[in-house]
Amino acid sequence: MKFVIAGAGAIGAYLGARMTRAGLDVTLFARGPHLRAMQERGVQVREAEGDFEARPKVSADLEAIGPADVVFLGVKAHSLIDLAPRLKPLFSIDTVVVSMQNGIPWWYFQHHGGPLEGRRLERIDPGGVISAAIEARRVVGSIVYLATEITEPGVVQHVEGNRISLGEPDGTRSERCRGIAEALIKSGLRCPMTPHIRREIWVKVMGNVAFNPISALTGATLAQMVRDPEVNTLVRNIMAEAECVAKQLGLELPISIEQRIAGAEKVGEHKTSMLQDLEAGRPLELEALMGAVIEIGEQLGTSMSSTRAVYACTKLMAQSRGRK
Repeated sequence: MKFVIAGAGAIGAYLGARMTRAGLDVTLFARGPHLRAMQERGVQVREAEGDFEARPKVSADLEAIGPADVVFLGVKAHSLIDLAPRLKPLFSIDTVVVSMQNGIPWWYFQHHGGPLEGRRLERIDPGGVISAAIEARRVVGSIVYLATEITEPGVVQHVEGNRISLGEPDGTRSERCRGIAEALIKSGLRCPMTPHIRREIWVKVMGNVAFNPISALTGATLAQMVRDPEVNTLVRNIMAEAECVAKQLGLELPISIEQRIAGAEKVGEHKTSMLQDLEAGRPLELEALMGAVIEIGEQLGTSMSSTRAVYACTKLMAQSRGRK
């Protein structure tokens, strides 16, 4: 199988390095100093179980890369709006596209069933740009449980986590999912397949929708937010609103708000990805993590006063700092 990782940032470069070390045919699509460093020196991985170097194929030219069997989308949700229309050179008739974005994905209501079947979420797929470029039949959902960061161009620090869950949007256990999972397992990752990919998405969203924006507004770590009584109450209110939306979509989440908060406290003095993006001067994943949840709530007639308030403040803060 030929794999392409479209967007080889911290997660993508780490995944590509592991796949290359496992002997898989993988090409990284990247740009800028990170691209040049990987072309010259490969990917340098720093992790607790032992540092290593891998030399995957790296390119800034999608036409030159050509059609692949599997394309991993390694960019963040807001960057996918620009990237998706450019992916056509990577597609053959049977090319599979694995979404790796945080938050609610653009394909969420494809093969969903119910009254919102086929609904497009404007806040994450404005004008239908992404869904027009990536046909629904190609999509396999994934949820990434990896924390990595680029410490310098071409150098990736693996902080924690080694799991990527895979699932078909229609809930089936497909052979194409199985083949991708086998490749990731061969690369040293845990890769369970789930028939309940949307439920797992909401478990992660329930934490992200609360902790990420509050951390960006306050500069606080997970532990600090959990241990502050007033912020803890706000976190619970936002999680309860997200849980209500999930239930209206027919989902019973396998974890309680109390368990979700306890899990965050165990992680400790960790900065959320949104706070890290803010401090690094990068755009925030605000629409995928919050805006899409609010948009679904609007369509379902759900009141989300706490979520809306924090969203509005975070959006204004990001705009004032040029982080849109």
